Amino acid sequence: MTNAAIVLGASGSVGQALLAEIISSGRFSRVLVMTRRPLNPGAGAQAEERLVPQMEPARLSQAVVDALHDCATEAVGFSVLGVGAGTAKLSLEEHRAVDVDLNVAFARGLKLSGKVQHLCFMSALGADINAKTTGSGAAGMPRYARVKGESEAGVVSEGPPIVSIFRPGVIIGSQHTPRSLAFLLPLLAPLTPVKFRPIRTTEIAQAMVAAALRPAAGNGIYHYPEMMALIAGR
Repeated sequence: MTNAAIVLGASGSVGQALLAEIISSGRFSRVLVMTRRPLNPGAGAQAEERLVPQMEPARLSQAVVDALHDCATEAVGFSVLGVGAGTAKLSLEEHRAVDVDLNVAFARGLKLSGKVQHLCFMSALGADINAKTTGSGAAGMPRYARVKGESEAGVVSEGPPIVSIFRPGVIIGSQHTPRSLAFLLPLLAPLTPVKFRPIRTTEIAQAMVAAALRPAAGNGIYHYPEMMALIAGR
C-alpha cells in the first residue's frame, strides 16, 4: 500500500463499483472521496469523505489540494463524474458545467497538489472534440460526443502528467441503462464488434484500478478490449 486514492463521482453506479473495488483491493493506503453530500450509509465506510457542498470549479480544485495536503504518499486520481441520464434535457452549457468544468477542475487540483502523477478518467465511447454542438445532447448523439471529447482534452491539458481515459459503451448495471436493454445486450455480444460491446460497472472499476496499479508511461485510451486485457492481467 504505497499510494492513496482520490475519487470524484463515487455516488453514481460506476462510482459505487469503483469505490468498492478500490477498497477491496487493499492496495491503497488512504481513500479520499470528493462529494457534494455524504454517501449512502455504508458506501464510504472505509473512505474519507471530503464534502464540497458548493460543487463549482474553483471550490473543487481547492478542496482537492486541501484534501491531499496532509497525504504522506503520492496519490492516484479517479474520476467517473458525469451527468448520466437526462443529457437530452440539458443545454450544451449545462452539460459542460458538469462533464467538462468539474472534471477539469478536479484534474487541475490533482496537478496543483503536487501529489498526483496519474489520473484514471471515465469518458464514453465515441468521444470526439470535433463533433457538432447542434442537435440533441442525448447519449450517442454528436453533441454528447463533443462534450465528452472536450472533457478528455481538458483533463489531459490541465491535469497530471499521465491520464488514462476509459471509453465504455453501454454500461450494464448502471441505473440509467434500461433493464430490458441490460438483459438483451449480453446475448447479442458475440455478434457485436468488440469495441462496442456492453460492459459492466464492476468491469470498468476493475480495469481502472488495474491501470492505476500498473501505470503506463504515458497517456492512453481504453475501449472494451483494452479494459478486458487490463482485468485479465491483474
